[in-house]
Amino acid sequence: MRNRVLRGIAATTVGAISLLTVLTGCSAPQTVSIDLPAQSDGALPDDTRAQLEAAVTSAMGATGSTGAIVGVWAPWSGSWVAGLGTTTTGGAEVTTDMAFRAADVTRGMTCDVFYELAAEGTVKLDDPVTKWVSGFPDLGNVTLEQLCDGTSGIGSYMPQLQGLVFSNPERQWDPRELAGYGLGQDRTEPGTAYRDSDAGYLLLGAALERAAGEDLSDLIQERIAEPLGLQATSLPSRVPAPPGPGPVLDGHWSVTDAAGAWNCAEPAEFTDISASIGGADAGAVTDITDLGRYAQALATRALTPDASERFASPTAVAPDQPTWFTAAGGAYQAGSLIGQFGSIPGYMTAAFADPTTGLTVAVVLNNSGANPAISGWLAWELAAIASKAPAASGQTAPEAGLPWSAQQWHDAILGNAICPPPAA
Repeated sequence: MRNRVLRGIAATTVGAISLLTVLTGCSAPQTVSIDLPAQSDGALPDDTRAQLEAAVTSAMGATGSTGAIVGVWAPWSGSWVAGLGTTTTGGAEVTTDMAFRAADVTRGMTCDVFYELAAEGTVKLDDPVTKWVSGFPDLGNVTLEQLCDGTSGIGSYMPQLQGLVFSNPERQWDPRELAGYGLGQDRTEPGTAYRDSDAGYLLLGAALERAAGEDLSDLIQERIAEPLGLQATSLPSRVPAPPGPGPVLDGHWSVTDAAGAWNCAEPAEFTDISASIGGADAGAVTDITDLGRYAQALATRALTPDASERFASPTAVAPDQPTWFTAAGGAYQAGSLIGQFGSIPGYMTAAFADPTTGLTVAVVLNNSGANPAISGWLAWELAAIASKAPAASGQTAPEAGLPWSAQQWHDAILGNAICPPPAA
């Protein structure tokens, strides 16, 4: 399976990665190309792969994950795509063709659709939410662009609903009901600061559906999955189901008991859930090949080439965060990397790419109990390791590095571990 996945990213590269597929939508672009340096065909060096595997294995232990799937592509050196661990305790070995939930990477897709519709004149960036979403009259001073950027000032629903979701993972949620929980939180002034708001992306998805006259699942299929050739990527219906029709990575969720101890030995299973709990914010499903390819498309704005302002004015994520960590356009910018990370019940997922060097990292862990930032930290740790991979014969390694070390994020992950390391 590994060779098939490697070819999935590398086989179409001749000078630059070019992914061309006819798009069924009549108004969207017919072809899409991703302009990145050619991917070296070989595997990453043994020492680099060993470091990458050790980092993923350590994060699995810290989060209580039985399995992980990871892809790392360094165009000047090689690539590594692997399934680690088992689908569940004592279960089948993880393989790289297994589907999983994309979690917050869905935000980038929702904003891709938004910028495409804006380029066509269907919506405007500064349209007020109330133009397209009825029933929320107090959102007249919030724009669609602010929803995408995360600067709407609206709160989040998931922290308030974890108990309900844990007890009934198959419940089919109405996005307006979910958004209402976020809107019930104290708000900040729109356009003044970044605020992680899952409710905001649900409202954006509702606005896009109203403006386009199509379900968001169809818009993502027509405008993202098809032009990029993403065979395993979609936004599922609200019906409870696994993340794909074929092999899937089982999802789990560890919680604490009455005494505050984490249940790492027997986490609850969250493979078959309703994607409606994530929807336009975190509901998409994918596999590791698609996730890596989508990260490259997102970072290079391949789907929205005319939206030059999308990442032009990023906002600081928080006052206590590094200056190199910002947000804009449904994505995070971490140093030279652009991507997303987060969690949905059962999974923690991250995907980042460098639009200049082509360095790409995608990873999923199958336990969502720990701090969801761990998926992002792991991606950054892997990127730091891969960024130092030596150049293959005839290739030249990029000079620019990343503003962090692999050890920095390795320590952060262990410092947020919910599961104790195995006894020596």
